Parts: sequence; structure tokens; C-alpha cells
Amino acid sequence: MNRIYLFLISILQFHCVFLFDGLDTKKDNDSQIFLALLWNQPEGYNWNLPPGFPTPVVPSVNPMSEAKVELGRFLFYDRSLSRDQSMSCSSCHIQEFAFADGKDFPSGITGEVHPRNSQHLSNVAYHTRLTWNNPLMTNLEIQARVPMFGATPVELGLQNNDFVNRLNANPIYPPMFQRAFGDPSANEQNVRFALASFQRSMISGNSKFDQYNFRNNRSALTESEIRGMRIFNSEDGECFHCHGGFNFTDTAFHGNSGSQEFFYHSNGIHSDTYYLPLSNDKKGLFDVTGNASDIGKFRAPSLRNIGVTYPYMHDGSFMCDDANNPSKPAGIGKTKKDCARDALTKVINHYRLGGQSHSPKDTNLIKILPINDSQRDDMVNFLLSLTDEEFLTNPKFASPF
Repeated sequence: MNRIYLFLISILQFHCVFLFDGLDTKKDNDSQIFLALLWNQPEGYNWNLPPGFPTPVVPSVNPMSEAKVELGRFLFYDRSLSRDQSMSCSSCHIQEFAFADGKDFPSGITGEVHPRNSQHLSNVAYHTRLTWNNPLMTNLEIQARVPMFGATPVELGLQNNDFVNRLNANPIYPPMFQRAFGDPSANEQNVRFALASFQRSMISGNSKFDQYNFRNNRSALTESEIRGMRIFNSEDGECFHCHGGFNFTDTAFHGNSGSQEFFYHSNGIHSDTYYLPLSNDKKGLFDVTGNASDIGKFRAPSLRNIGVTYPYMHDGSFMCDDANNPSKPAGIGKTKKDCARDALTKVINHYRLGGQSHSPKDTNLIKILPINDSQRDDMVNFLLSLTDEEFLTNPKFASPF
């Protein structure tokens, strides 16, 4: 019965996704295969997971393989996947920033500024929802079509299959597609499938926190970081309600879980006077549902690698101290850690004020955080301990070019 239920849900979800995207699915002869999607455990792939990490759930139509992951790595860094060959996926998802980009808003090949901050991709394999505010984006295979073909805003700006012709004309790719899919010819679907496989391989789990919590290294965290962790997980801190579990978010789905749970929150960053005049691509969940009660609601991101994923929030609200100085680029003269410390201090001060009395906000979760400056600094230190330095330089995620 559970499998039948999941099957019916998947059919409804994929129909909704195609309708919402406004993409011409009739031109995609392979898209109907998604109607048979069942979420199963992958076979034949060695995840090499960190201690304490469950096995991700993978669509059965696109099981993991080393050949697909390697092909996806090449495609992720290949500028052939943009209309004018000026950008790649990696242009907005940079490894040293945990595959975010360090900007408040990214821009695509036309220079059009996007309405939301680039999310990092570490542990994206566990996310049940993949964007800041769209509950219809349930898997990487479908989500890839948005940056590839989306027109509002333009990202990679692909309009036809010219990119497939470019890939097929490149001698490095036919053998790779052969190994990954049993056919030397590239096609649009297999490009998306390979990209999804590479992104799912981006597992990050060797931060100082992981060494302390999952590897029993009791000297990995300082006393300050431990104090901050206790506040984070306390009912006074309330942080764990939205940023809980091994992946520090409330939208994790994996092989040990029986259901998908996902939530969207309004954390009082901006008031009604900010949101109401905005265009309908900046109002959060409301952009998809049209329900007034969803204005200002966004997905709680994973706090993994938060030491390099500033500026924080969906609109990059919290950045280094000099971010508002128009004569200087944000964070000039500061290390990544210093920049993150500045911005995280602002984030916690925001919650100390209970969301600055702004509405809309989730009043059950966003309350005054009763801590002093020293405790705030402990919390910042703990959050910085969630960054996995090894992940940021791991050659298996780096450009092959």
C-alpha cells in the first residue's frame, strides 16, 4: 500500500511540476518515464558515507553509478551548457563556497539579477525540496531544467538542443555517455540525469562537529563551541526546530525515513511593507500557492558549511560589516571566517530581537532569544564548526578541465 501511495503522489507531483514550469513537455519524449517513478534504494554504487549519515533516496529511473557521477562532473563545469558558452553550473555553484557563490543575488548569461540567493549544494541528495520556495521541485532531474531552460530569469539560457550537438561533437563525451548510459550520443534527459548524479555525490560530513558528534573525537570542539551547541539544541534557542537532524534542516529525506516532511517558514526578516510591493517572484511560498498566508515563507536551508555560504537568507540580507559601503566590495580585506562571523552575529542578533517585531513570521518559532553577547558568540562559534574544510577542496568535486 505504501508503494502504491508513493506512486500516485509521484504522478501528481510530476504533472504539477511540468505545468508550473511552463516548459513544453511534449517536446521531451523521455519525460513520461517520470510517471513511473518509484523512490527506491540505489544499488551498485558505493556512497562511502560519513559516520552517522543515512543512505540518500534516489529515483529508480536514475540509479547512481560512478560513470554517471564522473560524466556529471564534466558537464557541471562545462560552459557548453549555456547558450553563449559563457557560463556553466559551476558559475553560480563554486566549490570553495560549498557550491554557493558568496553573492547576495546571482545573475545569468544576460546579466539579469535573480530574485533569490544561490543555495549551496552540499548534501543536496537529502533535500526533499530543492529551492527556496517551490514545493514542486522535488528532485534534481526536474530541477535542472530551470537553470538550463528557464526564461524568468534567464540562467544558462538554453533554447534548443544546440548544446547537445556541441557535446556530441566533443570527442571526450561519447565514451563517457557510453559508459554512463550505454549510448554514446548525448541527449537532454541524460545530461540532466548525469548532473543530478554528480550533485547527489556531494556529501559533506567531516566538519569539527561531525568529528565530535559522529567520530567520538571529544577534543574536536572547543568549550565555547560546545556551549553554543547546547544553546542551539535547547528550548531557549529553538534553532533545532527548523535546523535539526544530521543535515541541520527540516527537509531531509533518506533511506531510513518513512515519509517526506517539509516546511516553509517566515522568520521575520522583513515586514509586510517590504513584501507587499514586491513582484511575485520574491514573496516566498506565495509565489507558487497564491495564498496570502504564505507571503514571506521560505525553506529553512541546511546549515552545513555555513562558514562559507554567506550572505545569509533568501535575499542575502546578512553580510559582512562593510557590505553596505558602496565604495567597497563586501568583505574586502577579511577572511571567509571573519566574514561569516560578522554575518552570523547579525543573524543571531536578529533572533535575539525575536525577528525584529516584523510580520509575517512564525510566532510559534520566532521568539525573543534570551541570550547575552557571550552566549551569542558561543553560538556563532558552534555554527562555524559545521564547515567541512575537506569538502571545500576535495578533488573529486573539482573541475576536471
